[in-house]
Amino acid sequence: MFGIEMTVVVVAVFVAVFIFTGIKMVPQGYQWTVERFGKYTHTLSPGLGFIIPFIDSIGRKQNVMEQVLDIPPQEVISSDNAMVTTDAVCFFQVLDSVKASYEVNDLPRAMQNLVMTNIRAVLGSMELDAMLSNRDSINASLLGKVDEATDPWGVKITRIEIRDISPPLDLVESMGNQMKAERDKRASILTAEGERQAAIEVAEGEKRSAILKAEGAREAAFKEAEARERLAEAEARATEMVSKAISEGNPQALNYFVAQKYIEALGEIGSAENSKVVMMPLEASGVIGSVAGINDLLKEMKQS
Repeated sequence: MFGIEMTVVVVAVFVAVFIFTGIKMVPQGYQWTVERFGKYTHTLSPGLGFIIPFIDSIGRKQNVMEQVLDIPPQEVISSDNAMVTTDAVCFFQVLDSVKASYEVNDLPRAMQNLVMTNIRAVLGSMELDAMLSNRDSINASLLGKVDEATDPWGVKITRIEIRDISPPLDLVESMGNQMKAERDKRASILTAEGERQAAIEVAEGEKRSAILKAEGAREAAFKEAEARERLAEAEARATEMVSKAISEGNPQALNYFVAQKYIEALGEIGSAENSKVVMMPLEASGVIGSVAGINDLLKEMKQS
């Protein structure tokens, strides 16, 4: 009786161990491969799974989330023989856990060596200046090459980023001096351009000022000529009127004509530069009589 009970207990324990050994809990973001006697049979997805204990076993536990692979620094020689130190990082995701498990041994190490090799190939074909200024094109080139190479492994390369490209210290110093010289050159060019533009503006301003002065002088000359013309017309009309009055025998017109010429002669004498004081005999009664004759003549013209 005791032996039967022991057998039942042993069987119950064996069944419990068998069941618990066969039950597998796969976490989210992972896929586990199942091997039977060392050969792949199927893949367990996240959640509760079951395998045959002592026959099946878990082969590879693949992380199917996006992962980051740090690429160690390495020295690269550019096409113009400049030695630089590069540092990169690679982002990838396992799309096919079976290929990632059985098509390549030690996937992270294989990917690391593959990325390093392509970095040397891509950067080694470029000059230093292009290497430092075309970081985006370098990343795109590396992404295309590495993603194509890892496709048989069931891996998708999402991004490859060059974190740093460090030239030697003496080369950095030379590049700094070159940059300083280039900036000094640009500053000199900008200063010369500014001075040239300022000279052009000054010349343009002087040109406009001369044009305005010429236009002003021409306008003033035109107005002066117009005034002279009007004065000449007035004098001609006055002369015509005086001549008509004289021909008609009016003595007052003759007095007006004599007085006008007399006054003009006095004005010319008084405006001379070398004359300070002018003493000359003057018959005031004759001039006054002439002026009176002018007044009478004007009255007659108004009446007529």
